[in-house]
Amino acid sequence: MKLGVTEYIDCAHHLPGHERCGSLHGHTYQVDVFIEGDHKGGMLLDFADLKKTLRTILADYDHKDWNTFIEYPTVENICELISKRMHEKIKFAMHVRVWEGHGKWAEI
Repeated sequence: MKLGVTEYIDCAHHLPGHERCGSLHGHTYQVDVFIEGDHKGGMLLDFADLKKTLRTILADYDHKDWNTFIEYPTVENICELISKRMHEKIKFAMHVRVWEGHGKWAEI
């Protein structure tokens, strides 16, 4: 069984040395988290618990500059960071997808 939640944050970043993205700019990021497991008893995990965990992690980054936290903040590296932090809190098989604006995403 799969269970998922979605949250949004707004952040700035720049990619040093990149022609188009070298200047400071911002995005609205959509973050999707999917967990997988056996839903014995009828519930894999309470949506509220999954959303609270994701919101708590994302609050550290909302309306901030990704370059403060990641040396080269590509959507791939942002996805990896969020996935690592989610795995520290939620012990399920998990996929994290981070959308950088519309139509562009990374998933781990």
